[in-house]
Amino acid sequence: MHFDLLIKNGTLVTSEWTRQGDLGVLGGKIAAIGDLHSSTAEETIHADHLLVLPGLIDTQVHFREPGLEHKEDLESGTRAALMGGVTGILEMPNTDPTTTSARALTDKLIRARGRAWCDYGFFVGASTDNIADLGLLERLPGTPGIKIFMGSSTGPLLVGDDDNLRRVLQTVRKRCPIHAEDEPRNKERKALISDQPHPREHPFLRDAESARLATERILRLSKETGTPVHILHVSTGDEPPLIAQAKNLGLQTTAEVTPQHLYFSAPDCYDRLGTLAQMNPPIRSQDHQDVLWRAFEEGVFDVFGSDHAPHTLEEKSKAYPNSPSGMPGVQTMLSVLFTFVSKRRMSASKVVQMACEMPAQLYGIRGKGRLEVGFDADITLVDSNRKQVFERSMVQSKCGWSPYEGETLTGWVEHVVLGGAVKVRSSQLVGDPTGEMLWFD
Repeated sequence: MHFDLLIKNGTLVTSEWTRQGDLGVLGGKIAAIGDLHSSTAEETIHADHLLVLPGLIDTQVHFREPGLEHKEDLESGTRAALMGGVTGILEMPNTDPTTTSARALTDKLIRARGRAWCDYGFFVGASTDNIADLGLLERLPGTPGIKIFMGSSTGPLLVGDDDNLRRVLQTVRKRCPIHAEDEPRNKERKALISDQPHPREHPFLRDAESARLATERILRLSKETGTPVHILHVSTGDEPPLIAQAKNLGLQTTAEVTPQHLYFSAPDCYDRLGTLAQMNPPIRSQDHQDVLWRAFEEGVFDVFGSDHAPHTLEEKSKAYPNSPSGMPGVQTMLSVLFTFVSKRRMSASKVVQMACEMPAQLYGIRGKGRLEVGFDADITLVDSNRKQVFERSMVQSKCGWSPYEGETLTGWVEHVVLGGAVKVRSSQLVGDPTGEMLWFD
């Protein structure tokens, strides 16, 4: 058989099996998997010593366009994603203006066309003003659904009280991703800041109880309304038991953990990185991280997401608490996860399950996330043995920095295929942006 692209003798990885083999691509789709040594192709990648994965799907990124393009835009954010082996992203609505209407969603889709290096979808944000429209908005092309911020965010993107949260969940049908922090508690605790504020106070001011309260409230409302929720960036040891209980009750609850909550811990990260380690919800103590790892091992978490949320170094250099919360992470997600693989904290199959297959399954992303005949040929090839120090010069994000600078990471992207076309070759970007809108079933 003759293919457009032939990946030869790689180690193919799915959540269910890992085996040596070849993969043939025709017309942008995976056309054959197995022993294809007698086949020919227009282009061949020799994948000896490389892992062959589905392209990663990052279900939580903030690419800042429109309105905040000085720190990131759709071109630079998707370029960072693709260079990190991510072939699909779901972008959040806290831009300026916020993505809270059909018009704002259409504007983002138009902006992405011809500029995005990977495939994309855009969440619509719930606000107290657009609740009546959410049932229609969640079904528009290009959106995976409705995002809810229970803790304060940009402009009107705050639905903090139970009455309005209930109305949102009664209106929508798709799974809702939730930023679960309790806004009244966060406001109340601002008064507890010290006379000489330091970023290490961040997990004290936005404490674990704030996250626990919000998660408990939204799970109660999910049970009441029957609408499934997806708890984002779980950061405490108090939330996994609540999530596990909701799953056991059959609420279809799902949850995300970020690489940074598994990698960094307080107070060390704040002493070393200062405001660069500041994010919401915060990086917390080793005690909390230990429970997150235990919950990961017990299968409480469904997906990894980067929560890529860049700010400029100038903005981050403001004295705490005037410094903004958030850090870049879409480019480093795969290498951090494979660093955990190298330390035997997780398997490559688990990475594929939680960063490729489950993201596509949770949001019904058509044709994505699997090494399977008939699926889109979005493929990431990884050298899982390559060790390298991540340096500032490697950062693709417009913000120009990373909390992982100076860290030795094991497992790096060698090649990336998007829709059957090689877009990263030998760790170098090639060609032009060809990302397309994702379709959601």
